[in-house]
Amino acid sequence: MQNTRLKIWFREYRGLLLFFGLMMIFRSAYADWMTVPTASMNPTIIEGDRILVNKHAYGWRIPFTMTRITKGNDPHRGEIAVFYSPADNKRLVKRVIGIPGDTLEMRNEVLIINGQPQTYSQDFHAHELSQDMSRYDHVFFTEQLSSAQSRVDHSVMFLPGRPAKRNFGPVVIAADHYWMMGDNRDDSADSRYIGLVPRESFVGRANKVVASLNPDRWYLPRVDRFWIPLDNPS
Repeated sequence: MQNTRLKIWFREYRGLLLFFGLMMIFRSAYADWMTVPTASMNPTIIEGDRILVNKHAYGWRIPFTMTRITKGNDPHRGEIAVFYSPADNKRLVKRVIGIPGDTLEMRNEVLIINGQPQTYSQDFHAHELSQDMSRYDHVFFTEQLSSAQSRVDHSVMFLPGRPAKRNFGPVVIAADHYWMMGDNRDDSADSRYIGLVPRESFVGRANKVVASLNPDRWYLPRVDRFWIPLDNPS
């Protein structure tokens, strides 16, 4: 009797079960979304953003595992990527700053890549911040990350009154490892604290802000942050 009921239930809902199974495989291996709860990528990504993650950008993986069956593209400087922290295995989103073979350092918030200081200009745009983050003294700059392959101009935020690692290096980036940093330079637990990130820890590339819910306003949607492309290199 019990087996008969299970068979009837399965016949009635097998289409729905197949749909959910395929959706889980799709989210595991092809594309997924991630909710950003912290301010470490302000002002590019803000608290409450839901970002679209391209999970096959760095190689196809066996669903529900971190085992890759193709190599895919290597992470490029300037890309925003999702990865698992080597310190505690938490999933993080940061920007790729140093790639294998680079010599990287920072002096008074200025990045120096392979001996070349990066270019900064003050950013006067009215970027949206959470109530918690906006209470700190802050200033925005446009950072120009340049390499032979691409150039990425993106906003960074500095918090002059906050203690932070504003100087480090020089650090030589090892093979198959990357130096990751948040755009909110003085409030980000990034490679200055967790170290280099191995390539196999990368989950995917963050392509867009799909939608955003404002935690300061009862999680109402932010209508101006729907389907916004992120500033990755082309």
